Amino acid sequence: MKSAGRMIPYLISMLVKKPDTVLYPYVHANVPEHFRGALKFDQEKCVGCKLCQRICPTGAIAIEKLENTEEKRFKAVVLMDQCIFCGQCVDSCPRKALENTENFELASLDRKTLKVDI
Repeated sequence: MKSAGRMIPYLISMLVKKPDTVLYPYVHANVPEHFRGALKFDQEKCVGCKLCQRICPTGAIAIEKLENTEEKRFKAVVLMDQCIFCGQCVDSCPRKALENTENFELASLDRKTLKVDI
């Protein structure tokens, strides 16, 4: 254990040193390239093969056919509380209808808001 006299110079040096932490809520955090955040779905590209639904390890994504439309259109229902953001659905989509965004601020107090129809 260090004596109190030997710790004083160290404590004084910590007073003038810049902090190592980030002021996250006040300063926007930069995400790295190829970051896997919330999913983005493009209905125009989706053909309804449901490959992303089958390959999801947690079953967090479901592809549903839209009713009352003459042409075949689909929507993605994503359970954000079950998604582990592995990116397998994005990588497996043959038409590139799914992509990851940089959005990572997904915290919520109500679980119902984590079911997203995109």
